[in-house]
Amino acid sequence: MRSIPYVRKSKPKWAAGAEILVNTAASQDLKALDRDRLRLILHPEPIPVSSFCDDGSQGGSLTPASVLFPLVPREGGFYVLLTQRTDHLRDHPGQISFPGGRVEPEDVSPEHTALREAQEEIGLAPEHVEIIGYLPDYCTITGYRVTPVVAIVTPPFELLPDAYEVAEVFEVPLSFLMNPDNHQEHSILRDGQPRRFFAMPYEKYFIWGATAGIIMSLHRALMA
Repeated sequence: MRSIPYVRKSKPKWAAGAEILVNTAASQDLKALDRDRLRLILHPEPIPVSSFCDDGSQGGSLTPASVLFPLVPREGGFYVLLTQRTDHLRDHPGQISFPGGRVEPEDVSPEHTALREAQEEIGLAPEHVEIIGYLPDYCTITGYRVTPVVAIVTPPFELLPDAYEVAEVFEVPLSFLMNPDNHQEHSILRDGQPRRFFAMPYEKYFIWGATAGIIMSLHRALMA
């Protein structure tokens, strides 16, 4: 497995491009957000009923999958650890993702899947990960039912990304992702039908699709 360096980014910069609808509501104050408050808003066990889905997803028989939603405590608040997939992959090339993947036969729980995939993809050792809860399952237009496993990843830690799958690992301030001013709504044609999706452009990264949908799930939980 070849490795690539882990980099940390800061200072948002808007991406140009498609027509957007921007929510200009007031930003949620996250200064008091800590492990205890997160545990209160998250589910203590996986929720198999999907509360959120990609626009146009069909439901029915979906392939189970799991992702790690890693929150890194830094000075000034939590940061969300994300990856950018390499361009040559067959599924979702170049997209921004959480570490994760489909459930394998040896996986005994969504937590096991998320931790295994995080270790395989970015070299994140499980001993640095503290699971604090779950968001509702998210069904994707590509036929997956994804369980988001929310965790605190406490520094210092080392990452060894798999260069075949992961082009880059980076961090985004949770306060940026939870600010409604940074939530965009886009529309594209898929199979001849318009499909709406959320996006949160940050610097050179265009965070959209299921990743943005799962982030919106946390935002709704915080605002509830």
